[in-house]
Amino acid sequence: MFEKALIFLANTVFGLFTIALLLRFYMQWARAAYRNPLSEFLGALTDFMVHPARRVIPGLWGLDLATLVLAWLIQVLELFVILQIKDYSLASAAGSAYAGLALLATVTIVKLGLYIVIAVVVFQAVLSWINPYTPLAPLLNNMTRPFLRIFQKLIPPIGNVDLSPLVVIVICQLLLMLPVAYLEMTLSRWL
Repeated sequence: MFEKALIFLANTVFGLFTIALLLRFYMQWARAAYRNPLSEFLGALTDFMVHPARRVIPGLWGLDLATLVLAWLIQVLELFVILQIKDYSLASAAGSAYAGLALLATVTIVKLGLYIVIAVVVFQAVLSWINPYTPLAPLLNNMTRPFLRIFQKLIPPIGNVDLSPLVVIVICQLLLMLPVAYLEMTLSRWL
């Protein structure tokens, strides 16, 4: 029972930091306005890690790779801590175990990224019906535009209802069900 509590704490603490870093990366990628409460909160929460990492990890094509690499490193650390709590020995097959750990962390980052896209699209769609003039609307529009714009060109509105959020959510769910779940299951057996 104590082991489960420690695993829960590790999942919660590391997972929240990973999500915060992924949201920061995603908002920078989507060119969302920085002057909003969410961006300021994420900056205050993660600046202590991101600013030193930027000195070592350069950006690429305007992307903040330091934030993305930190999210991946936190996932590697989370998986390592959980394996240590479970008394799993990595010494028997150290090379393949560490490679599996790194790949599983990558799959977890992709999975969390897809969940973030789903959450932002759902939140934006609901707010557009309830209160389209909320102060969060420009931020959410900036965050969802890269994904929705592709399908808005292909699928016309039906009765003034935009179906592109539904298409994005279905595609994200299919990605979570097929390649991501398969890779996660395969890599979990490998460890």
